Amino acid sequence: MNSRRAEPPHRGFGWVVVMSAFFIMGLTTGIFKNFGHFFLDIQCHFGVPTSTTSWVSSTTIAMFHLGAPVVSMLVVQFSQRAVIIVGGLLTASGMILSSLDLSLPWLYLTMGILQGLGISLTWIPANSMVSHYFVRWRPIAYAIASSGECIFAFMFSPFFQWLIEMYSWQGALLIIGGLQLNLCVCGALMRPLKTVQSPPQETKDALEGDTAVLPPKRKVIFQCSLMRKPELFLYILFAIFSAPGFFIPPLFLVPFATSLGMDNYWPAFILSVLALSDLAGRLICGWIANMRLIRNLQLLAMVVTLLGVVLLLLPVCHNYWVIVVFTSIYGFLFGCVVSIHVTSIVDIVTLEGFDNALGLFMLFRSIGGFIGPPAAGWLVDETSDYSAAFYLSGLCPILSGVFVVLVDHLIQRRKATEAEDCQAIRQKDWEAGNVK
Repeated sequence: MNSRRAEPPHRGFGWVVVMSAFFIMGLTTGIFKNFGHFFLDIQCHFGVPTSTTSWVSSTTIAMFHLGAPVVSMLVVQFSQRAVIIVGGLLTASGMILSSLDLSLPWLYLTMGILQGLGISLTWIPANSMVSHYFVRWRPIAYAIASSGECIFAFMFSPFFQWLIEMYSWQGALLIIGGLQLNLCVCGALMRPLKTVQSPPQETKDALEGDTAVLPPKRKVIFQCSLMRKPELFLYILFAIFSAPGFFIPPLFLVPFATSLGMDNYWPAFILSVLALSDLAGRLICGWIANMRLIRNLQLLAMVVTLLGVVLLLLPVCHNYWVIVVFTSIYGFLFGCVVSIHVTSIVDIVTLEGFDNALGLFMLFRSIGGFIGPPAAGWLVDETSDYSAAFYLSGLCPILSGVFVVLVDHLIQRRKATEAEDCQAIRQKDWEAGNVK
């Protein structure tokens, strides 16, 4: 007898989960990607260097990732629904309290720690639910869910700029916090699948459908032993070095464009272009991954390397439309990476270890996410040029692509060894049958 997740309560309810995850992505990371609109206002308001202001977003990123192992344990102990609702309350509270404008350390606590932990409590269970509801359509389902980040980022970019002009950055944060209360509604729609017992044949059939076969819950709720797998260890190194390429550019695009003398709404347009191209990359790459034309890890290695090259070229020319073109290419490649880098974890540890592996992946990615923005801010302070931030964010993804290539090589070698062992067993069985 094997344990598996039950079929969704209603036919097609998995797509309700996808749409709920869509809104969760938009109300968390979609909002965070537009923090660049507040960067210069907060820096001027407190009169601090670029590196000091960068610690606000850096703390958010760190808490988002450091909370991942705890969130993975909470999901196993309780349910994705309960964890997301609590996370929604924390996320909204952090943003609302930030609007009080008490001090910069207060922003580290509210917008950094509370907001980051809340995002972790909502974002990770949402990804977990999508992965558990789908097998065959997992890449495209995840691509659709994650596209919420892009669509909301596109809509919020000019909206946030308008809010800042109308109500100041403090009033804008208050309104945004109210919007994030809708995360609790999204969490209520996350109906967990129950674990049921089924015979081996039913388990085999389930793999052909859209629900995943999972072992029963164990007392050990977090498996650090997964780190012994060399493939996962190398993939975590990829996570650490790719993080600066994810988090630095959206933070510094608006200040970079403003430093070139562009008006307020033109930098906002750049972020909107970034969001739209990001959306296109997620959907197209998710579709390609679903067709199985190329291995996910091969595709990931290619796009993350190209992403680094584009970031190195982006600040070379100071022409507005050239920057828009490079931003759109970066956004497309970023979307490609995002659409497959989480689902690729299943290729490494299988679905049984996915939740724990995702927690470890997020935990260690916090290193790159926490150090990256302040390091880029320090380079900007030292050189008085925002281009330095993009050079740093471009070199790191190129290096991370090497680790993805190594992971893919180890997995293919392991599969080849397993195939040889199976062939040897069949050969022995055949020879034993002939002897009889």
